[in-house]
Amino acid sequence: MRTDSGVWLTVVAHMIVGVDEAGRGPLAGPVVAAAVLLCEGGIAGLDDSKKLSARRRGALESAIRAQCRWGIGEASVEEIDRINILQATFLAMTRAVEALGFEPAEVLVDGNRLPRWRYQARAIVGGDALHPCISAASILAKQHRDRLMIAAAQDYPAFGWESNMGYGTAQHLAALRRHGPTPHHRTSFAPVAQLQLV
Repeated sequence: MRTDSGVWLTVVAHMIVGVDEAGRGPLAGPVVAAAVLLCEGGIAGLDDSKKLSARRRGALESAIRAQCRWGIGEASVEEIDRINILQATFLAMTRAVEALGFEPAEVLVDGNRLPRWRYQARAIVGGDALHPCISAASILAKQHRDRLMIAAAQDYPAFGWESNMGYGTAQHLAALRRHGPTPHHRTSFAPVAQLQLV
């Protein structure tokens, strides 16, 4: 987990934090969540990370990290397999909020379900396109996780993680059948689990 206090010009009275995750669906790699309290004045151009080009995401990530208060949380492959992907996602979200280092007044979470938190929180379907603080969190979570998968791809180049980020593409599935699972694979996910039964 990482956090950055950011640059603050005034005291923020209403600490509303946005939270989003990246990596619930892939067959490999951790699930990552980010929590962001936007700086005064916000960040121009925020949107759902999936709608942004890689170049634009990178520029926005730099601005968010430099100007806002943020935290990153991860749940490992081992945790995903032990407690299931939903609970692991909630765990990553909790770690991201805790990494902020303060108690938020409210947490806005992208999606339709919430962790069991002591914080006041709301789940908002499509929130990453509606609330800038969630958009910022979606950008940080995706950028952080993408870097993890690109690094992992250096040790396992056959799986194409530098481009598919662990999702079950044709290249990934073919490599999985040929080489078998790696330590980065989620053995509780059906395509991986089925191979282990063969």
